[in-house]
Amino acid sequence: MSKKLLVVMCSAWLAGLCGQARADDLSDALTQAKVDGELRAYDFSRWYDSDKTPDAHAFSMAALINAQTGAFLGGFSVGVSVFSATSLGTHSDTLAKIDTTLAGPNNSITGASQAFLQFQNYGVLFRGGYQYLDNPWMGNNDSRIIPSSYNAVSLAYSIQDNWKIIGIREFEWKSRTSTGMFKDNLYYPSTYDGDSMYGNNGSLPITAPKVNGTWSVGTTYVSDSLKAEAWYNSFLDLTRMGYLNGSYTFHTDTPFNPSVALQYLNENGGGDSVLVETHTKLFGEAGDRVRAEAWGADVGTTIFDGRIDFAYNKLNHEDGAVGGGALISPYTSNYGTDPLFTTSMIRGLVETGPGHAWKAKAMYNFFNKQLQLVAAYAKYDTDYRGDSHDLYFDIIYHLDGWLKGLTLRNRWERSAGGIDNLNPNNQAFTYDRVMISYKF
Repeated sequence: MSKKLLVVMCSAWLAGLCGQARADDLSDALTQAKVDGELRAYDFSRWYDSDKTPDAHAFSMAALINAQTGAFLGGFSVGVSVFSATSLGTHSDTLAKIDTTLAGPNNSITGASQAFLQFQNYGVLFRGGYQYLDNPWMGNNDSRIIPSSYNAVSLAYSIQDNWKIIGIREFEWKSRTSTGMFKDNLYYPSTYDGDSMYGNNGSLPITAPKVNGTWSVGTTYVSDSLKAEAWYNSFLDLTRMGYLNGSYTFHTDTPFNPSVALQYLNENGGGDSVLVETHTKLFGEAGDRVRAEAWGADVGTTIFDGRIDFAYNKLNHEDGAVGGGALISPYTSNYGTDPLFTTSMIRGLVETGPGHAWKAKAMYNFFNKQLQLVAAYAKYDTDYRGDSHDLYFDIIYHLDGWLKGLTLRNRWERSAGGIDNLNPNNQAFTYDRVMISYKF
């Protein structure tokens, strides 16, 4: 049904062009078209302390091209984003030695991540078709060679320049290793219904029924001091989520500008959840309902050209619920891209289950913000995955003075501790991600 919707919208656009558009509209749409993109070369390595688990590696180069026409018929435009990635034949012949989260097990993938009809005018922004979504729990998960995208209808209305109301109806999605759209999510097996979805949770059985997407409504407010958002996400056939997040910065006209942020999340789902119907176990626990409640706080301050933060999150234990109160996040689980304050590069409470976590983070800019250094330490104390901790370093070097748009980055994290194979054979492992990108 969602694919038919896309065809109908494109047909309507073509009919509009043929029957109504003036010659100058067509001319403006073409002459004011914008094309940009990004070239990427990523090299990922997983080094395991356990002798029973082989180290894994993956290299990939990718081109991401975006094109969008200028406005016609009072605010309509059409956008397309295509991608192509290749490992240049560098993947190992042994699947266990490939980091399949980067681009999957194959040596190349090609496809389209966006193909949408847009209308923007009178404070309204409408998009229909393949697109990236601006939702903290349904983002583009852009930490790999290819971003995630969604087949959806989205509508945003600006009440003021800094205050928006957003509505989304999502039908299908494309994971960051997939080439097409599918009615699944990260709780489904890697090859479900012909998908090629890797780096996922994969707890559901291969026989699980397809899901019907998401209804979402939210509002965002941004000012110089206050940033706030509220979302209701109905992940159909899974769970219903309410999410609040807000921060306030105290501007002092000094190098120190303290801030405080709070977040709260509540999830509920009954026996019609596919996780309940299939008796799926998360963290070894099945349940007769979905129930999760979490909250968090972050206190920090700027320090000259840097920043420090101290954060805490608590995910409650819920008897009888799937995963003992696991936070169900169908588009971030195992990706480590959720908005909880204490989520690390590798994982967070979504992946480790009920318990609590704290995180300390420091960042500083050098050479007029060309070089950024980041260090963080996160500690997790959870009911089912025990105690673990992650040490993180990040080096970002912007080479705009040499070639505008060129960035070098190295993200490194070491995870230790935990039980029930949180890390392979309950031994530490190190994840190193070298990334070169050029935006044009």
